[in-house]
Amino acid sequence: MTRRLLPYGDTARLLECGDLEDSRRLLHWLHQQDRPEISGIVPGARTLLLQLSAPLPTELAGTLIEIEPPPVPAGDAGLVAIDVRYDGPDLAALAERLGLDAEELINHHTGQDWVVAFCGFSPGFGYLSPTERPLPVPRRASPRTRVPAGSVALADHWSAVYPAPSPGGWQLIGSTDAPLFDVTAEPPAVLAPGTRVRFRRLTP
Repeated sequence: MTRRLLPYGDTARLLECGDLEDSRRLLHWLHQQDRPEISGIVPGARTLLLQLSAPLPTELAGTLIEIEPPPVPAGDAGLVAIDVRYDGPDLAALAERLGLDAEELINHHTGQDWVVAFCGFSPGFGYLSPTERPLPVPRRASPRTRVPAGSVALADHWSAVYPAPSPGGWQLIGSTDAPLFDVTAEPPAVLAPGTRVRFRRLTP
């Protein structure tokens, strides 16, 4: 699996990983190491941005390219349960497009755990990767100018919950009252990279 370690300004390096699973394993491995020269790590879908407080040692740079880190333990970062009303405006049409009925799509969403691969787009917005079976979910042809906070969505093979109102082009399949971002809390975001998420269906 090919990786590259690239300069990223004066105080950072960008580690390009082979794929999402490779970046998750490397992130977990780095968190187990005592490396004071790495002051922070920002994960992406296939990258790790290493923020440095001192030059990166040559031996560590080589290790990051060559190491085959072990799988991430299933319960490593805890489990967050999110209760969902599957009342989204795109649910029925999306299910039909995927060759499913609405119940089958809901069962796909609730029948497996999801893992926060990385955060981005807006504060508290976690990109959740399925632990079992992804679905090829297309984004909307015309993004909405405003998606309500708490909207539960799918796009590509990701799921997400919009923590605040914003524009968005994902398919909306449900809604939740779970507060996922609070600037006064510590930490402000409920979802962090590595966190496992389980969606639970609320019945009327």
